[in-house]
Amino acid sequence: MKPPGWDDATVVAIAPTPIAGLSQRHIQILRHSLGLDYEGRGRQYRNHYCAGGDDVQSCTELVASGHMEPMHVHPALTGGDPTFRVTDLGKAEAVKGVKPLTRSKQRYLAYLRSNCDMSFGEWLKGGYA
Repeated sequence: MKPPGWDDATVVAIAPTPIAGLSQRHIQILRHSLGLDYEGRGRQYRNHYCAGGDDVQSCTELVASGHMEPMHVHPALTGGDPTFRVTDLGKAEAVKGVKPLTRSKQRYLAYLRSNCDMSFGEWLKGGYA
């Protein structure tokens, strides 16, 4: 499959360029496509990436390496930009090496989610939920 506007020459030109090791930008694109944060945490709630500018080249490199695949989306929805989805290989790479949060970081994130008017110290002393 190839995105709208790509001809066979474009697909052939990117096919033989595998990625030896993914760059930080490639990993960021995979994580963003899945709805994860920049550290690879969170729930995967989507699987698409509408690429524009320099990201088109990064996504075509990810397609060539098997981490992404092109999607067919109507150009009216994307402004004509190519759209990609993450493969199972890309999903595994997106969460590779993600360390679990420490108890103190979990507590601080709970404080941030509480959206209260207390300082973190006051929140801790007040017996947070």
